[in-house]
Amino acid sequence: MTSAQSGRWADLVPRVLSAVAMLIVGGVELWLGGRMFHVFAGLVVALMMWELIRMVAPENGTLAVLCAVISGIAIAGLPEIVSTVGTFGISVLCVIVGAILGGLPGKMRGMSIPYGALILLGGLTLILVRDNLGLPWIFWLVFVVIASDVAGYFAGKTFGGPKFWPAISPKKTWSGTVAGWIGAGLVGVFFGMGSGILFGVVVLSILLAFAAQMGDIAESAIKRRTGVKDSSSLIPGHGGVLDRFDGLLGASVALLIIAVITGFPAGLI
Repeated sequence: MTSAQSGRWADLVPRVLSAVAMLIVGGVELWLGGRMFHVFAGLVVALMMWELIRMVAPENGTLAVLCAVISGIAIAGLPEIVSTVGTFGISVLCVIVGAILGGLPGKMRGMSIPYGALILLGGLTLILVRDNLGLPWIFWLVFVVIASDVAGYFAGKTFGGPKFWPAISPKKTWSGTVAGWIGAGLVGVFFGMGSGILFGVVVLSILLAFAAQMGDIAESAIKRRTGVKDSSSLIPGHGGVLDRFDGLLGASVALLIIAVITGFPAGLI
């Protein structure tokens, strides 16, 4: 293996080790569900909000902590207050956090408020999927994102080729993007077999893979504009929590929008 080839895969070992640790912790929390998962989702949302504010306003550590605490407590506590995380609760939460982020400078406010809403809605959607649809659907959603990310990573590293959106995400290639769609489609086949809704699950899986990629692109745009490489250094080989969960945020919010528009999957909202 040449030095260039070894450099290309230099981050593989820490990425794999961190991914295994996250899969174990996340898998246990998903399996437990209920209040334990609500608290876990709240913690993850809090960390992502903290990282977001640190990127756009690194000089304002107090704002980052305040926004993280409010968001995390709200995500973990809202399902305990209302039986279903409804539109009212989501709206109130977004307004509160939006008002806090409104204190940022104009150019940063324009990025942080929409992405802050994405973080909140993504966290709430994960709770909705686990609480209302159960384990098979939440595992399907997670594995769609993982398959898209893993297939895209290896295909992009192996085949390279034209860039998907070089101005924002210079490492993302068309080969990796298409491989991500294929990987997600295969996950859809696995989870959809024998369900009677195989075609719908496969199509939805591919759509969510694209949404996950757009979630990654959106975070890349913020990092590029703020001049940071990673959202933080909390996860070895992956950067920050936001770096690892940006795709899941995009897929989760897309699933919520699709469910509102089409009613599929039934029972989500």
